[in-house]
Amino acid sequence: MARRDAELFASMGARLAIARNETGLSQAAMAKALGVSPRAYHSYEKGQRGIPVEALVAFGEQFDVDVPWLLLGTRAIRAGHDFDALKQIETSLDQHLNSKNIRIKSEKRGAIIARWYKSHVEGREITNDDVHTWIELVMD
Repeated sequence: MARRDAELFASMGARLAIARNETGLSQAAMAKALGVSPRAYHSYEKGQRGIPVEALVAFGEQFDVDVPWLLLGTRAIRAGHDFDALKQIETSLDQHLNSKNIRIKSEKRGAIIARWYKSHVEGREITNDDVHTWIELVMD
């Protein structure tokens, strides 16, 4: 796989994890909803391969997710979402992980971002302790 493809698949996988975590579904349940195998869906979130167009369309229609956002990270996950806040959350998390030399899988990064963003949308203040707890929960 070319480096560009690997980067594209990894970032798309992270966005799939964010959107799936927002829905509250497991990877297996999301795979079933999209009509793909759990193993295939897992490989999409891990960024090991691209998600088929049919599954992207199903994701967008069934879960009201913006397909260009899933593919390229453009606009917002859903109409009316605070895209700037989401980008700030992603940047803050990545800076924290890098400063602490913490490596986590992209789907777990997506789970933290989804939880953080959901708290933001609900108007809850997020503390550093919250973020540290979320990171500890997803660490292998």
